[in-house]
Amino acid sequence: MLANKHIALGITGGISVYKMCTVVRLLKKAGAQVRVIITPSATEFVSPLTFSTLSQEEVVVSLWPENKRSSTSLGVKHIDIGLWADVMLIAPATANTIAHLAHGYAEDILGTTVLALRCPLIISPAMDIDMWENEATQDNLTTLQSRGHFIIPPESGELASGLSGMGRLPEPETIVQFVDDILDKTPRDLKKKKILITAGPTHEPIDPVRFIGNRSSGKMGFALANAAALRGAEVTLISGPVSLATPKNVKRIDVETAEEMFKAVMTNAKKQDVIIMSAAVADYAPASTAKEKIKKKESELSLQLRSTQDILKALGEKKTKKQILVGFALETTNELEHAKEKLKKKNLDLIVLNSTKDKGAAFGVDTNIVTLIDAKGTITKFPKMPKFDVAVEILDKIITL
Repeated sequence: MLANKHIALGITGGISVYKMCTVVRLLKKAGAQVRVIITPSATEFVSPLTFSTLSQEEVVVSLWPENKRSSTSLGVKHIDIGLWADVMLIAPATANTIAHLAHGYAEDILGTTVLALRCPLIISPAMDIDMWENEATQDNLTTLQSRGHFIIPPESGELASGLSGMGRLPEPETIVQFVDDILDKTPRDLKKKKILITAGPTHEPIDPVRFIGNRSSGKMGFALANAAALRGAEVTLISGPVSLATPKNVKRIDVETAEEMFKAVMTNAKKQDVIIMSAAVADYAPASTAKEKIKKKESELSLQLRSTQDILKALGEKKTKKQILVGFALETTNELEHAKEKLKKKNLDLIVLNSTKDKGAAFGVDTNIVTLIDAKGTITKFPKMPKFDVAVEILDKIITL
């Protein structure tokens, strides 16, 4: 996947900067074009001239051009690189760099380029063990991952401080393979396609305080939105109440109830090429909502429930011949049978089946185990994978349809 690809490489000031010389050579050997951004602190370890020689490109150190009187690309190198790159890799990424990226600092050429980026961002942390294990560093990495960025885990071993533990920059071959894998998962094959994705639960109010809901975290739907956007699609994400960051280049519409989701979906459905209904929409809602908090009583409390509108069925009845409609089925018994029935009954092109019985596929986790069933009856089972990888497989299948 690296042949003829544009790789933006951000290098920050850690002792393992020397490994990046080999990374550049391997990327070039694989046929990639490499443009290096190096921070001033990184130049204390390896000179920009070294990376310029290896990459055969100008190395960018400052946000400002050396010739202050030149009007050519004055102060917009970060935009140029952000538009040029197919993927950006930051390695080694220091704790300081990770903190700045997590909080959106734009004080130098690296920070501004990341903010202007339109392609996948890969971050390879490297630091001493105590800095790696610090709660602040881990929180910052979680923030970056929640935005859809990719983290290469550091390796364990002897560190520059003399300590031993997690924090070593992986070997160059490992880093280059990771970049290759991300490029393989994010081809720009959905350009000009409009994709609507629903995610998360719905909350059906009982009174101003309580609601009926479910355990959906929205992670699968958000992974789909991120994967589709990285492949060039124009993505609209309709989400129930979740605590997740919006993936980059995704239009997000927040709703709370099944009725609100129905209206939002039907308003936006007509112009979509693909609709993926991964939200866990409540099947029932209270028949009426109390205006004041219901006080606790000694006796039992009974709630009368009504059926909510079936969004998937409504979409299946109205979809055009050119639209692809994808549903999800979360089953606990006779999974395959029920999923096939739903596929046919709702007029779907594809259904994604998963189960609460599978370890690593329950609510709130970062992995999933799915089976894809299309309208022709083709069944494809997948092992446990990160939800982003599951999203890639679903999108790959959709493209074949």
